[in-house]
Amino acid sequence: MDYPVESFSEEERQVLAPHFTNLDAPVFGLVNLPETVKGALFARYSRYQGTLRRLYLDEFAADVEDRAAVEVDGEEGQRAADLYKRIFLGYGDDSVAQLGGAHLACEWVSNVMTKVLQRGRLAAYLEQSTRYIPYDSAMPGGAYRYWRDPSLGPEYAEAMDSLFDTYARSMPAVEAWAAEKYPRSEDQPESAYRRSIKAKALDLLRGLLPAASLSHMGIFATGQAYEQIIMRLMASPLPEAREFGDMILAEIKKTMPSFVARVERPERGGEWISYLEQRGHAADRWAGRLGLDRATARATDAPSVRLLDVRGGEDELLASLLFEASASSEQEIRSAVSVLPPDERSTLLAEMVGERSNRRYKPGRGFEAVSYRFEIVSDYGAFRDLQRHRLLTVQWQPLTPHLGAGLPEELREAGVADDYAAALDRSAAEYERLVSIGRLEVAPYALCLGYRLRYVLDMNAREAMHLIELRSGREGHPAYRAVAHELHRQIESVHPAVANAMNHVDGETEPRLERILSEIRTHAKAAATGLSA
Repeated sequence: MDYPVESFSEEERQVLAPHFTNLDAPVFGLVNLPETVKGALFARYSRYQGTLRRLYLDEFAADVEDRAAVEVDGEEGQRAADLYKRIFLGYGDDSVAQLGGAHLACEWVSNVMTKVLQRGRLAAYLEQSTRYIPYDSAMPGGAYRYWRDPSLGPEYAEAMDSLFDTYARSMPAVEAWAAEKYPRSEDQPESAYRRSIKAKALDLLRGLLPAASLSHMGIFATGQAYEQIIMRLMASPLPEAREFGDMILAEIKKTMPSFVARVERPERGGEWISYLEQRGHAADRWAGRLGLDRATARATDAPSVRLLDVRGGEDELLASLLFEASASSEQEIRSAVSVLPPDERSTLLAEMVGERSNRRYKPGRGFEAVSYRFEIVSDYGAFRDLQRHRLLTVQWQPLTPHLGAGLPEELREAGVADDYAAALDRSAAEYERLVSIGRLEVAPYALCLGYRLRYVLDMNAREAMHLIELRSGREGHPAYRAVAHELHRQIESVHPAVANAMNHVDGETEPRLERILSEIRTHAKAAATGLSA
């Protein structure tokens, strides 16, 4: 197609050029504009007959050019602000809040807090990894990296310091054991090998780190997502969450204040936050009334994966895979596939899945017609990695010591098992002390990541394929690899064809130097580009 080319005068082109990446094509980006202006532009766009660049010239350029629309010191352009009040606040058009976004860094947040921040689906998150970064060094100021509050008493700080002391003391011993257990071969670059040995030690010892361990997070989200994040934090019983809710609101108001204007309005954000608080109180009340609260928990002997529910079957799967190519109703498609002989059904499924030479190649949305609900008990460290998959439904119970903690067998070989076990006991004792003084909401901060919790993962077959293939990968942590293997096995027990389509599952279970291949690939790429690995 020959796309229309809009003509602009030379003066207009000079006005447009700083803010639009292309003036002569039907696809272009918006740059160097405040988020509120971009959001308002798109909001007006839906009811404007002309093009976006013409709309900018007609209704926004004057404000931007004289800097009245540029947000400085918390002030934003009056025209953009008025448009937001009229469309977004006045009519509640939440879709408008999806049209602008912001990058935000949240530093020195606890591992408990990172899960609260990441609970929302409508955002992108990046978190510092305990699998790559050692926690044996101090923060600026000299203290170990954990969340602290004077109201928790000196006992809390002493217990946390002891956990980090054990972690730091054990690291050289575990690295030395790993180097002896997995000697370097001639084809392994020295630098890649050293990094993989360090990674092995970090993986084995991360269970010592308390949930209070501090991390840094990067977030990119739309205005709508930030509004949800802020209100969720403000409704939380965690003091840290409420504090970060206030700080995030203050920072977003500096870059796109109109997007979060409802949060501080008593009849909007105020009522919404109250609703979230009331909902949480009701759940706690009924759990207690039915005898299902935390105090009734009992220890289990080992991690577990249990398939609770299966929705959909092979007929639904095959019909959904064919739906978009068909002109018939789904019921008619199901009837057609139901009479196919087994060999043709297998051929149909195989051809619809296709040749998956890379795990990133996913079958069509028809795989979403089948779904599974699993109840899992694993250590908190593994949960942290599985919780990040935002296309599934994840619900989790509070972290307590009641489900026990594991002790990696390799730590016995490394000679640090007794110290590790003593640290787990010290962690649980501090948890119980915090509960005894009425600080139940922050007691989980004291628990090591090696302690287990119970959670539910509810996902369709397409998301299950992504999660299982990714988390069973060779470089993965053994704790979540074990969960991925069991998820795959239990899906295979009810839907062999679905499990067979997951042809990039790494089923190896023997202990190994997990990250050596990844580090070698990184080294090779760096060498090819002339960079140091």
